[in-house]
Amino acid sequence: MKKIRIGSGAGYAGDRLEPALELLKKGNLDYICFEGLAERTIALAQKEKKEDPTKGYNELLLYRMKQVLPLALKHNVTIITNMGAANPISAMEDIGKMAQEMNLSNLKIAAVTGDDIHENIKDYLDLPILETGKPLNTLKNQIISANAYLGCDGIVTALKNGANVIITGRVADPSLFLAPMIHEFGWRSTQKELWGTGSLVGHLLECAGQVCGGYFADPVKKEVPELWNLGFPFVEIDSNGKGYISKLEDAGGMVTKATCTEQLLYEIHDPENYITPDCIADFSKVNFTTKKKDVVYFDGATSKVATETFKVSVGYKNGFIGEGEISYGGANCLKRALLAKEIVEKRLALLPYTILDLRLDLIGINSLLPNQKLTNEPNEVRLRVAGKTKHKIEAQQIANEVETLYTNGPSGGGGATKKVSEIVAIASILVPKKDIRISIDYTSI
Repeated sequence: MKKIRIGSGAGYAGDRLEPALELLKKGNLDYICFEGLAERTIALAQKEKKEDPTKGYNELLLYRMKQVLPLALKHNVTIITNMGAANPISAMEDIGKMAQEMNLSNLKIAAVTGDDIHENIKDYLDLPILETGKPLNTLKNQIISANAYLGCDGIVTALKNGANVIITGRVADPSLFLAPMIHEFGWRSTQKELWGTGSLVGHLLECAGQVCGGYFADPVKKEVPELWNLGFPFVEIDSNGKGYISKLEDAGGMVTKATCTEQLLYEIHDPENYITPDCIADFSKVNFTTKKKDVVYFDGATSKVATETFKVSVGYKNGFIGEGEISYGGANCLKRALLAKEIVEKRLALLPYTILDLRLDLIGINSLLPNQKLTNEPNEVRLRVAGKTKHKIEAQQIANEVETLYTNGPSGGGGATKKVSEIVAIASILVPKKDIRISIDYTSI
């Protein structure tokens, strides 16, 4: 029976590269997928593309591909990634140029596009925002991007056309991994258990190190071996949807029923109705079975027919944040930090504009638990001030007030930092799938 191995090469835009290289060398993979788009990532990439039309893809993409491509060619591994972000075409072209400079050959690189609907956003201004229920029109003058979460279709087509490097923009995380299974096994959308299982595989792999013990470890309660040397996972699966998830034997971390269960429930809201572009996955009856160390078998996933809409993430400008921090240590440090906090509060009250939102926290004291009662005097404490404003200059004044505590505040302040950031927020709408046109471009080396 035909089997394939799919590895996870990244779980976010800035993830480590070494575990992916180890998988390529030792994992006997057929595919490796690099997932690198969080909710706001592509909106920030669209801003970069507006400033330079040749940019807008993941800033580490070429760095990754320079090391990944030779290994992928040597071991006959196909690469799939959404790190094309806002500009898959430029990403494809630049990877092609780099491959030529490296004297590589036998590459067919595909760029899957169609997710960017910003130019047509005016057609959807009457649609309700999922998070608030208000019409999108309320954000009309602030919108900077709009990208649909595409499914696996474009990737499957590129695979059928012989691409061995596939660069996409916004594609749903599980879809990156589902595509090779659809391509290799010819699963039909009516085969609900198989599509559900493929989506489960994608969901387990999409965050890379998490299912191997990353974001899981809790000393004493949940020990993870060699977390410093955390490996990335791979899945071996056959055409009947039977398979297991594991990691390299010499990699740190662990793959257990517990790590798989935590990842199963990560960010899915309703396990019985996990809506993806490809199907509505049902993970409510998933079962994990450990047959030997770091090898976990899975079964029980199924799915329902996909919805008629794509979720679209709309990025919009939402003001600025000014923030500053300063530390106090030694005897009486808490009282000095509280005095610093009081000074900033009174200084900000003098400003001739409205601060839209304001937080003043003592990190380690009350930043997470505001009503916590101290039982012991701390040895150190750090004041953090963050305020949201409409204009950048106003945010700068908030940050500056913290820095001025150096010479105008309590004794012993140190390590002051400040920064101002433009807020790019996200709103979600649902757009009919029939409105979206997927395109695929190719270049061969």
